Amino acid sequence: MRIIFMGTPDFAVPTLQALVDAAHEVVCVYTQPPRPGGRRGKELTPTPVHQRASDLGIEVRHTKSLKSAEEQEAFAALNADVAVVAAYGLILPQAVLDAPEHGCLNVHASILPRWRGAAPIHRSVMAGDNVTGVTIMQMEAGLDTGPMLAMARTPIEGKTTGELTEELAELGAQLMVGTLRDLKIHVPIAQVDADATYAAKIDKAEARIEWDRPAVEVVRHAHGLSPFPGAWFELDGQRVKLLRAEVVEGAGAPGEVLDDRLAIACSEGAIRPLELQRAGKPKMDLDTFLRGNAVAKGVILE
Repeated sequence: MRIIFMGTPDFAVPTLQALVDAAHEVVCVYTQPPRPGGRRGKELTPTPVHQRASDLGIEVRHTKSLKSAEEQEAFAALNADVAVVAAYGLILPQAVLDAPEHGCLNVHASILPRWRGAAPIHRSVMAGDNVTGVTIMQMEAGLDTGPMLAMARTPIEGKTTGELTEELAELGAQLMVGTLRDLKIHVPIAQVDADATYAAKIDKAEARIEWDRPAVEVVRHAHGLSPFPGAWFELDGQRVKLLRAEVVEGAGAPGEVLDDRLAIACSEGAIRPLELQRAGKPKMDLDTFLRGNAVAKGVILE
């Protein structure tokens, strides 16, 4: 097939690579413009999709908008059979949705209609869902409202958002290739809007840990925000990210350190950190962290 690919972050890279590996003709890649990054935060850094497309020798376009008639004409002139979209980051106007022969197909990281929106993986972990997955959806003007062509599921089982993102990226890539191979036999299934939930973009203000919540919720919160932006608490006036934790037995005032292995009381039960990260430092397992950051029993963490 003659394909336009539209994507931006690491999540989208496996789908682009899978399309190329399956011998599809990816005629152009659309991605977000380079943004300041690098060691000093000033160098313009291409997106992960841009970098992979360049390595593959595919033309890259990073327009800031697709609303102009000129951009829409340039898109249509590519004469694509289909556009494949994975976490692109721009709203597609109707003229763009209609341009390819088979429209635009989206790799969405949830079991639709649950978790439509910007942060489906984070929200599924934070909500305590047992299962998540990937949906291949025929795009329309609404936000993740289009009919579904294919779906694959995977258990969450204590995985972090970072781990699930990698898993779902690979799952979505293979599901998209399989969908395109048998596109004619996939009957679109309408979503039930009444069952929809919305995965709002993660606000950094959500990241501070609230010890007056049950331990199971604190662990979900930490795993859902790991590795980015990272749920955090304060220790000696500095932020410490909690990247992985487990529920343990224990009781005390919310935020109270219960033993010399950093068990921390919550409103119900307690948690024990398994991976932590101080600002400007690499992530550490609990033993490594405690060797340089002894925390006395009875300390109340903020």
